[in-house]
Amino acid sequence: MQGTDTTATPPPPVRYALTGARGGFARTLLAQTLRMDRLHPSVLCDLDAEGTVALCAELGYAPDDLRVCTGPDEVSALADGQIAVIADADLLAGADYDVLVEATGSPEAGAAAARTAIEAGHHVVMVSKEVDSVAGVFLADAARARGVVYTPGIGDQPANLIEWYERARLLGLDVVAIGKSGEYDLVFDPSTGRVRQLDQEIDAPELADLLTLGEDVPATLAARARAVDRLQRSAAADYCEMGVVANNTGLVPDVEALHYPVARVAELADVYSLADDGGILGGPGAVDVFSVLRLPEEASFAGGVFVVVRTGDPVSWGLLAQKGHVVSRSGRYACLYLPYHLMGVETPLSLLDAVDRRRPVTTRHPAPHTILAGRAEGHLARGTRLDMGGHHHDVRGVAPVLLDAAQAPEDVAPLYLAAHTTLARDVAAGELVRLDDLADPSASLLDAWRHTRTHL
Repeated sequence: MQGTDTTATPPPPVRYALTGARGGFARTLLAQTLRMDRLHPSVLCDLDAEGTVALCAELGYAPDDLRVCTGPDEVSALADGQIAVIADADLLAGADYDVLVEATGSPEAGAAAARTAIEAGHHVVMVSKEVDSVAGVFLADAARARGVVYTPGIGDQPANLIEWYERARLLGLDVVAIGKSGEYDLVFDPSTGRVRQLDQEIDAPELADLLTLGEDVPATLAARARAVDRLQRSAAADYCEMGVVANNTGLVPDVEALHYPVARVAELADVYSLADDGGILGGPGAVDVFSVLRLPEEASFAGGVFVVVRTGDPVSWGLLAQKGHVVSRSGRYACLYLPYHLMGVETPLSLLDAVDRRRPVTTRHPAPHTILAGRAEGHLARGTRLDMGGHHHDVRGVAPVLLDAAQAPEDVAPLYLAAHTTLARDVAAGELVRLDDLADPSASLLDAWRHTRTHL
């Protein structure tokens, strides 16, 4: 019997650059990196370079390995194992690394960093969904032409859901809907009649009588929505993530505002049935987001992802239902789900796949199946600045909508192309923001979007 070859050369380390290095996603990746022998940060880019150094020291990186660099010569002069900390993303152009993790959340800066990396022959793991919603198709095309990988990062919902969907397709399952839960659960306490969403709490005693779906699923969902209507459940980030998923799968939203049903996990197969079967869907092949309704002692969905399929053989799925799988009351639909997303803790899988196997999260090349756009929430006067901010990168005064690209107006402006621009003319309440409404859009983002439009 042959023994194990202990002299085999170990695989080389995977070195990554990271933009937005002080963000929450970046922190989880940097923390996980310390536990992995093959993974090493080479360049950390953030406007707050000193804060990045402090974060790394807090996590356990050796202070002597961290070097704040302000010029290309300093970056190129670093010894092996040292980490360049930079505030100027232009310095990435001459840096030595294998794969860029783009996590700024800034549409213009993130797209520029990804483009620089691709042109230099580096792979890109795109965490900034805002960038992907405007420039993702352009960047994917550029990466394919350069022979490098451009992919969403495992650990965040888009990549996790794309992988879960591809698994279902590989198995030949008949997919009806795919989606994720909103970021924060609705936790209802029957003993107090109050519902909590993160740090907000309201009275909603009527939920006590709405904990089961009843015979009329849409009516129950509508009553639940009214009970919690004082809570803000939707977020631009959700629409953006579903846009990334749609463009990588070909599935599109059932309605532009998404359904956002308030649902318990065990109900998902009934909720995401077709309307003819008592559910909420107007047709099969939808992407959507739901708000988790649970009791305090029940486990969270943890921002996880789901796929709803038609069951087929009733005996097979009857057996699976006995084992606790979520099957609709009719027996015709089932929900398969992953109740977690681990942010940067899982992203190393994407880095290793990109470098070792040159493999993105899906072999399907992205295309503009949807457009993440915006409708004016009220009258927006000429000269209004469409500022972007907050935890979810909402655009002030504009409600996000996810449009089926095949039905969208040709001149509609992507939400994150409109972000940070000034309006050249008035936009009436309820109207879509159009490209000609923008006085000063980013030229680079506009070029990337025009390239994307050529795929339609």
